[in-house]
Amino acid sequence: MPEQSPAAAALAAARNCRFEKSVVRLADLPPASVPEIAFAGRSNVGKSSLMNRLLGRRNLVRVSGRPGCTRGLNFFDLDGKLYLVDLPGYGFAKVPASERRRWEELVGGYLEARETLAGVVLIVDIRHEAKPGDRQMLGWLKERGLPFLVVYTKADKLSGNAISRQTAVLDAGLGPGRDNRIVFSAKNGRGREELLYKLQGFL
Repeated sequence: MPEQSPAAAALAAARNCRFEKSVVRLADLPPASVPEIAFAGRSNVGKSSLMNRLLGRRNLVRVSGRPGCTRGLNFFDLDGKLYLVDLPGYGFAKVPASERRRWEELVGGYLEARETLAGVVLIVDIRHEAKPGDRQMLGWLKERGLPFLVVYTKADKLSGNAISRQTAVLDAGLGPGRDNRIVFSAKNGRGREELLYKLQGFL
C-alpha cells in the first residue's frame, strides 16, 4: 500500500483542527502552501453539519438555520497539513444581487486559479431533485477537470426505499457517476468513513 501523504494523514486523524480565517477578497487568501478541499452547495444544504461530522466536532463549523450566513471563503486548518474550505452557499439566500455577484466572483476566482485546490465536494439535499445551480456547478467542475465528489446529504430524513428512489433521480439529473457520489447523513454518520476515504483519494 502506498504511504499516506501528510495531508491525507491529517484528514484521517482530524486532530488539531481550527478555524484559520474568512476571506472576502482573493488578495487575502492564505499562502498556497498545503492542499485544500473545498465544500460547495446551495444555501442551507447542510455544509456546516457535514464538515462538523466529518471532523468529529460539534461546533467547529458554524451551523445556522438562516441561508446566506457564509459570506466569505472560510478556511479550516488541519494540523498545518491541509485546509478545508467552506464556500458561500448559492441558491435562495435572500441577499442583494450585488452581493450574489460578489460571491460568484469570489468563489469562481478561487476555484479557477487556486493551484493548491485538490478537489471539490458538492453537497446536494437528497430529498429534492437536482437544482439548476447544482447542475451548473457540477458542469463547471467537469469542464475544468477539477476532481469532485457529490454528496447526497440529509439521508436520515428518508426511508430506505425513498433513499434508493431519490438517489436514482439525482444520479439521472446530475450524472456524477457512481464512483463520484455517496449518500451521507450528518445526524447518524452514514457515509462518513466512505467520505473520508474518497477525500483522501484527492490527496
